[in-house]
Amino acid sequence: MDRLAAMQLFVRVAELGSFAAAAQQLNVARSVVTRQVAALEEHLGAKLMARSTRRLTLTSAGSAYLEKCRVILNLVDAAEAGVAEERQALRGPIRLSLPLSYGLKKLAPWLLAFARRYPEVALDMDYSDRRINLIEDGVDVAIRITHRLAGQDVVRRIGSERMRVVAAPEYLARHGRPQKPEDLPGHQCLGYTSGGSLLPWQFGEAGKARTLALPATLSASNGDVLAEAAAQGLGITCQPDFIIADLLASGRLEEILVDHPVPLLGIYAVFPSNRQVPHRVRVLVDELAGWVGER
Repeated sequence: MDRLAAMQLFVRVAELGSFAAAAQQLNVARSVVTRQVAALEEHLGAKLMARSTRRLTLTSAGSAYLEKCRVILNLVDAAEAGVAEERQALRGPIRLSLPLSYGLKKLAPWLLAFARRYPEVALDMDYSDRRINLIEDGVDVAIRITHRLAGQDVVRRIGSERMRVVAAPEYLARHGRPQKPEDLPGHQCLGYTSGGSLLPWQFGEAGKARTLALPATLSASNGDVLAEAAAQGLGITCQPDFIIADLLASGRLEEILVDHPVPLLGIYAVFPSNRQVPHRVRVLVDELAGWVGER
């Protein structure tokens, strides 16, 4: 017995309320329908339908089985639609929320190349470090770089970024070089703010990180500003490689506290929790994850 076909036939009979109506709609003999349902009941070891000369009603087992069959058949339909979709050219809109510095420095060139590869995909890119509600703002996927995610977020980790504590050589010459994180309160610290709050500094391995709430002599919601402030000798900051790599290479900044590593920043694709991810969005995230992984 083809159980999937039997499920489909059972659902049709239950929805139409009649073997004869189901047989007529499917253009098969009524006896074929009754045999299939009887075979399904025998396989399950339970009566699914109560038959009478006037009407057909579902038993309690039949009602429960009907709901499960609908779920299974919907999943089959979705899977087949997904395969059909993958055979077609990618098209349609993708609305993205992107972090400002990482988005402009790293993602923008890649996204423009993606747009050239898939000219029927319409990218709508919002570059901002503010946290948004994906559902309310109609965003298909957000790229976030963070130590912390909300518990309800639907995410895929696609990469990570190393964090370093840095200062300008002239600052260190004037104020001395801290030897351990506990020395930082005696220094001019440049802090990162998110949502109007000053974020703490973390040291140690992920999951075992020590957190220090450090006062800031200067703060900003953008890492590029803080890195430039540090390069000008205004203090010490902790920033990811994509922001400070050039400043380190030029000698304007030096890494300090190298024996006290900062936990990696995770790079995440975050999806709205109220709908399935469209195929075109899955392709974008898959290709982006591959590119980040190669880096």
